[in-house]
Amino acid sequence: MDISGKIIQLLGVQTGQGKNGPWKKQEFILETGDAYPKKVCIAVWGEKIDMSQFRPGDPVQVSFDVESREYNGKWYTDVKAWKVVGQGNTEGPAPAYNGPIDAMPEDDLPF
Repeated sequence: MDISGKIIQLLGVQTGQGKNGPWKKQEFILETGDAYPKKVCIAVWGEKIDMSQFRPGDPVQVSFDVESREYNGKWYTDVKAWKVVGQGNTEGPAPAYNGPIDAMPEDDLPF
């Protein structure tokens, strides 16, 4: 499944030791851009995705799986990302060149 929105918070990295060895997890909060925005807590497990490249406010598209598990008679649901892609800069296009025309390199001219 896929969801798009902007990152509103990056939570701290959590680590631990399980029966299958050490584990690492980082969660982030995504806010959808719908008419009625929703906030979703999404987990990234292991080293597959480097979340240090993202900042709050960044627009992203997240591919994820939803999984529920039972523990001591209670059910817990995780949203686990397997791909996070930045959606570019939302501040608009890059500014045009406003310097003197003779300062431009001649090999950049289209003729």
